[in-house]
Amino acid sequence: MGVHSLRAVLDVGQSVAEHRPWSRAIVTPEIWHLLVEGLAGRTWTLLGLWGETGMVHLAVLEETTGSMGVASLPCPDGQFPSVGRLHPPAQRLERTIADLVGLQPVGNPDPRPWLDHGRWPISQPFGAAMPRTELPSPYSFLPAEGESLHQIPVGPVHAGIIEPGHFRFTANGEAVVRLEERLGYVHKGIESLLDGATLERAARLVGRVSGDSTVAYALAFARAVEAATETDVPARAHWLRALMAELERLANHCGDIGAICNDAAFALMHAHCAVLRERVLRASAACFGHRLLMDCVIPGGVVADLPADGINVLRALVAEFRRQLPPLVDLYDNTASLQDRTVGTGFVRPSLIRQFGCGGVIGRAGSRAFDARRQPGYPPYEQLEFATPVRTDSDVNGRVWLRITEVHQSLKLVEEILERLPPGPARGELRRSGQICEGMALVEGFRGDILVWLRLAADGTVARCHPRDPSWFQWPLLEAAIENNIVADFPLCNKSFNCSYSGHDL
Repeated sequence: MGVHSLRAVLDVGQSVAEHRPWSRAIVTPEIWHLLVEGLAGRTWTLLGLWGETGMVHLAVLEETTGSMGVASLPCPDGQFPSVGRLHPPAQRLERTIADLVGLQPVGNPDPRPWLDHGRWPISQPFGAAMPRTELPSPYSFLPAEGESLHQIPVGPVHAGIIEPGHFRFTANGEAVVRLEERLGYVHKGIESLLDGATLERAARLVGRVSGDSTVAYALAFARAVEAATETDVPARAHWLRALMAELERLANHCGDIGAICNDAAFALMHAHCAVLRERVLRASAACFGHRLLMDCVIPGGVVADLPADGINVLRALVAEFRRQLPPLVDLYDNTASLQDRTVGTGFVRPSLIRQFGCGGVIGRAGSRAFDARRQPGYPPYEQLEFATPVRTDSDVNGRVWLRITEVHQSLKLVEEILERLPPGPARGELRRSGQICEGMALVEGFRGDILVWLRLAADGTVARCHPRDPSWFQWPLLEAAIENNIVADFPLCNKSFNCSYSGHDL
């Protein structure tokens, strides 16, 4: 394939004028093939792949320039050329399109269903829905060949309070030869529920796709709506949104650091980190009325402004973190039995991370310096001082240290936001154009980049909305991370990833 810029390729297609802020073009099969080859050759990065009746959409990022765009391929015969045939990260997305919409990826090497377990009363619920008349066939896990191999099925029901997912281990003694995941148990029909929803209801639904990332999802949805409607958001609202996002990041990173240590039988760190997480949740409730900050970010701004004593509450929170965090970091760093469990465990090849466009902690711990706050960027982060931390060890230990670094970074960002918070309204009026319009947004959550694409009908309701969780490109890498490790290290690897079941299953 010759060298083409993403913009030049999409410009060959038929531009969709009502799509903002990046371009969307209706393309021919030839252009589609060109994009697939570019993804396979790592010229571009896959951001998303979803369908609707008669059309499939491919969102692509050009990391060298920060350019983004969407290619839309008409599928008059209910088929489209497989992206996953040449680019494996697309395979599960294509299987999902076949399950939900009924569009068939021609050439996909894995034709098995993904989210559809055969338990729904209808098939293809988001396409030409048809009543199901046959009982489901047993799911065919991939075979593994070799001497003295045995299988260990785990889940979908797990011990403790955790969402369902099935993990099929093939092992030689304790050494894992292959792990295969079976997800989809918490499919909620989010995209169907969003169809025809008012903006108010849609904002609540998207904010609950993965409840631990409610600020990030709500922000992505709000920014997509604001892009579609060309709505200007007050400056203070941007800064308050960033404040909430950093509080969400703080709470989740603290929880993850403690939980990783707990899976290595070091409960002391778990207890102390749980206390810090609780402090963040209480401060969030005191400042914005909800421990998890649900329904605080809406299209046009935020629901509630920071109260009069909010700055003092958050400054006290930061001060407490600065007192309690350093001893905990030293405890982690100087506990040899803990290091023995985390160092070198769950290694993911950086080349695989780049191929899958894996973001967040997993990506940055494996050399991929991608952060949606920086690229493509959004307010007010272009005015804030922070660097994107990157590591090369790409193991459980590296992912712990990356989180520790980001906790320190979020504390500094909270301080800077409080110091520079501009005056003015916290919410603006949403424009209602009375026309069909489309918008897209990419936002950095604590797990990585969250994509939301939507189309608004002329009456302002949602005609189509697709939220994409970062876990789509992280779950497959967990299968690679556990290879050649022992079965007992799977909980440690799994927690160091902390992928979302709910965000993935939709």
